[in-house]
Amino acid sequence: MKKDAGQIIGLYRRNAQVWADLRGSAMPERRWLQKFMDLLPNASSVLDLGCGSGRPIAQHLSKNGVNVIGVDASPELIEIARKTLPDAQLVVADMRHLRLGARTDGIVAWNSTFHLTPEDQRRMFPIFARHAKKGAALIFTSGSRHGDAIGVFEGEPLYHASLDPEEYRSLLDQNGFDLIDYVLEDPDCGYHSVWLARST
Repeated sequence: MKKDAGQIIGLYRRNAQVWADLRGSAMPERRWLQKFMDLLPNASSVLDLGCGSGRPIAQHLSKNGVNVIGVDASPELIEIARKTLPDAQLVVADMRHLRLGARTDGIVAWNSTFHLTPEDQRRMFPIFARHAKKGAALIFTSGSRHGDAIGVFEGEPLYHASLDPEEYRSLLDQNGFDLIDYVLEDPDCGYHSVWLARST
């Protein structure tokens, strides 16, 4: 399965426009994004990890006065995002090695870190902490239990993984985040498991 994990960036590069079209503008995550934005100060900056085409999440944040820094490992998706978010700072980078040298008021990792192996997911929490101001909000999605799973996108294997919920709680605590809310397989949000936390 680790081989499939290593193919994720290439898969999204090859299928950037298809993915952008399928993602569209529907926002089942709107309620969660509002809870996230309620934690942000005025004129805030938010790091969107795995921003994809910029729609709908980064676009929604931007329309609500947030200064978005979008990061994605697919240059093709970033190019699409430039049309969606002409005023945003958009960076082609692998989130696993991110060092922007800046801290933000919020971090979004919606349906992105769950494409990383469990080992790489554990390494993301210090990266979150390194880019978070004191009091910064963090929102991310996960699976419901520890393990790997393979889906299919455009006929290619699509890798997903998750840690156990208790390990996510521990990683948040170890890296200076207080858990604010968590819903396992939220039926009002497409059965995503969603985490909302705040940097202490």
